[in-house]
Amino acid sequence: MATFELYRRSTIGMCLTETLDEMVQNGTLSPELAIQVLVQFDKSMTEALEAQVKSKVSIKGATFKSEECQETVSQVKIVACDSRLLTQ
Repeated sequence: MATFELYRRSTIGMCLTETLDEMVQNGTLSPELAIQVLVQFDKSMTEALEAQVKSKVSIKGATFKSEECQETVSQVKIVACDSRLLTQ
């Protein structure tokens, strides 16, 4: 299964990366195992979001509307990826 590394820039991904870096520097974890952990993190995040997130949001300008609420924001950062690349 192909994955994207974009979840590593999330708060939990950055904390995981920092922790793995510390463990590698302290000698408690090999660099190879740290890489394997990050790859598994990428896979797990992709699978969890695909299986568990069912919400749909519509965006018009800077207004986000879901079934539960509507929110207008001053700034928006959208990170998108082609999910068809995950099935190749």
